[in-house]
Amino acid sequence: MIDKFGKLTLESMNQADWYNKWTMNKIKSFLTGKILEIGCGIGNFTKTLLEFGQVYGIDIREDYVNETKKILKTNGAKIGLGDIEKGGYFFKDEKFDSIVCINVLEHIRDDVRALRNMDNLLKKGGVLILIIPAHPFLYGEIDRAIGHFRRYTKKDISFKLDEYGFYIQKFRTLNFIGAIGWFISGRILKNKIVDQSKIKFFNLLAPFFLRIEDMIEPVFGTSFLIIARKS
Repeated sequence: MIDKFGKLTLESMNQADWYNKWTMNKIKSFLTGKILEIGCGIGNFTKTLLEFGQVYGIDIREDYVNETKKILKTNGAKIGLGDIEKGGYFFKDEKFDSIVCINVLEHIRDDVRALRNMDNLLKKGGVLILIIPAHPFLYGEIDRAIGHFRRYTKKDISFKLDEYGFYIQKFRTLNFIGAIGWFISGRILKNKIVDQSKIKFFNLLAPFFLRIEDMIEPVFGTSFLIIARKS
């Protein structure tokens, strides 16, 4: 059931092209060199990452890997199976300048072990770009249905990153308007899926709300964006 809702959610989020572009604009200045995308899913962000360097992408699901390969075709990205929690990947002895992990860490039971493996894959001074769900009080039926083990506090993720020698270069909250919808849909209405029609509506409003968010950084939102460096 989680697989079903997870795939539907990825397909729904692919409709939020304004938000996805805005998110990439927030991280693109930190991308460099050889890039690893952890949890490439169905390629929602992978194709854009190719503009900034040599891209490797991993996912634990073979159907996602095959779909991403089909979407990207022959453009130089290296996509294959990989499990960041267990530390097994289709490549061997690779080190990366940048690791991108967007909306994935919350799906991993042992997230501390996953962070340790990310540290092992990064070159010294390399950058880890994380986007993770924020605020445990937002945890609802949607989170449960798509396989989220947790939502994070700033204190929690900061402690875990510090434990493995990362120092945080940038930390900000994202998507204040989406958090309101997430709370209503997942906590009050008990919905188990992000409705595509609501995503399309959000996408229409996104240019207005995201401009406001650029001017006034919110303290409340659906997600945290973290830029961390390997010491």
